[in-house]
Amino acid sequence: MKLWAGRFSKEADKQLDDFNSSISVDSRMIKEDILGSIAHAAMLKKQGIIAPGEADKITAGLQDILHDLQSGALTVDMEAEDVHTFVEATLTERLGETGKRLHTARSRNDQVALDVRLYLRGRGEQLKKDLAALVTVLADKAAQHQETILPGYTHLQRAQPVTFAHHLLAYAQMFLRDMGRIGDALERMNEMPLGSGALATTTYPIDRWYTAELLGFSAPCANSLDGVSDRDFCVELAAALSLVMVHLSRFAEEIILWCSWEFRFVELDDAFSTGSSIMPQKKNPDIAELVRGKSGRVFGDLMALLSMLKGLPLAYNKDMQEDKEAVFDACDTVSACLAAFTPMVRTMRVNKQAMRHAAAAGFINATDCADYLVKKGMAFRDAYKLVGGLVAECIEKGKTLETLSLEEYKAASPVFESDVYEAIDLKNCTMGRGAYGGPAVESTTAQIDLVRKKLSEMEEKA
Repeated sequence: MKLWAGRFSKEADKQLDDFNSSISVDSRMIKEDILGSIAHAAMLKKQGIIAPGEADKITAGLQDILHDLQSGALTVDMEAEDVHTFVEATLTERLGETGKRLHTARSRNDQVALDVRLYLRGRGEQLKKDLAALVTVLADKAAQHQETILPGYTHLQRAQPVTFAHHLLAYAQMFLRDMGRIGDALERMNEMPLGSGALATTTYPIDRWYTAELLGFSAPCANSLDGVSDRDFCVELAAALSLVMVHLSRFAEEIILWCSWEFRFVELDDAFSTGSSIMPQKKNPDIAELVRGKSGRVFGDLMALLSMLKGLPLAYNKDMQEDKEAVFDACDTVSACLAAFTPMVRTMRVNKQAMRHAAAAGFINATDCADYLVKKGMAFRDAYKLVGGLVAECIEKGKTLETLSLEEYKAASPVFESDVYEAIDLKNCTMGRGAYGGPAVESTTAQIDLVRKKLSEMEEKA
C-alpha cells in the first residue's frame, strides 16, 4: 500500500514503481529512520498529540523492529517504495491502528531530510577517524626519517634537499585540513529538519527543540522550506571528500613514481602490491593506482549533486532522491581508499640510499653554494649567475659541486675558501634550514608534535 494511494483510483505502473523506488539506496538509513521515529513519538507523547500508552507502544514496536533487523529475524522488503514506507508498514502490521499514528505531524519530506543528516553525521565522524589513522601513520613514519635526505622537487626537477619526514608531514597537514573541513561540514549539518512537514510545518503543537535535543542536534532548521529542500550539507561533505581524494591522489602519484626502477625510493610490501600475468619481474603499485583513479569517481559524485540541485525551485522535488546515491558513494569510496592506503603507507620500506644518491646527483645544493657567496659579501644575483656557471662546468666534466676541486672553485671566484665544502654538504644544507616549517630535525620535531597535538585536540572535541 502506497502512503499516497488515497488520491489515486488506479494502481501505479510496475515500471513506474521500479523507477520511483529508492529502497535499494535508502535502506542503509533504516537505523536512523527508526531512531528519528522514536524521537518523534516521544515528542508527540510529551506534547499530548497522541496518548501516552500509544506512544509507548510505538516506541517499543520500533525498538523491536530495530532489534529484529539487527538479529536477522526481519529483513528489509526490497519491494517497498522506500525505507520510511517499510518501517511504517511493518509497525502498522504489528500494532494495527496504533502504528498509523506515528506519522502525525510529519511528512516523508522532513523525515528523509532527517535520516540523511543523521546517517551522514555518523559517516562523517568515522571518516575523520579514518583520516586520523592515516595522519598518525605519517607522523610515526616521519619520526623515523628526520635525517633521511631526499631531493625536493619543483616542476618534477630536483630542486633543494629536504628530508623524507618533511615530505610526509606536508601530506599530514593536507589530511588535517581535510579533517577540519569534514568537521566544519558536520557542524553546519547538525540542524534538525524534522517538524518542517512537507514544507510549511504543521498545525499540531509540536516541540521541535525537544526532538532536536533527543537526536543530538544543535537546533531545529530555522526555516521549514529550507529544512526540507536543503542539501547543501551533502554537497559540502562531497566537496570535502573530493579534496581528500585530491590529496590521496597526489600522494598516490608520488608513491607510484617512487616505486619505479627510475626512482626506487620506496618498496611496497608484497601484501599491498600485485604482479603481472605475463611479466614475472613486475611488482605493481595497484592500490596507489586505484586510489588515483577513484578520485574521478568522487569528483563525479560532487558534480552530480551540484547539477541535481542547481535548477530546483523550493521546496522538495523528486530530483532530490538522487542526493543519497551520490553522497553515499563518495563516503564509501573515500572510506575504501583510506582502508587500503593507510596500511600500504605504514608497511612500505624506505630506500635511504637511493634517496641520498638522487639528492647528491641533482645539484640541489646549488642554492646553498650561492648563499655561501652572499654571506661572503657577493650580491645574490652575481652569486646566482656564478654558481650556474659552475653547475654547467660540472655537467661538462661529469662532476658534482662536492667533487669540484678548490682550485676550480677559486678559478671561478677568489671568494671561495675550503669552508665551501661544509656549506654545500647535503646534510648541512638540509639541517641548516631550521626555520619554522622547514626540513631540519628541530623543525620536523616541532611539526610532528604539532600534528599529534592537533589529532589529540580533534579527538577530545569529538
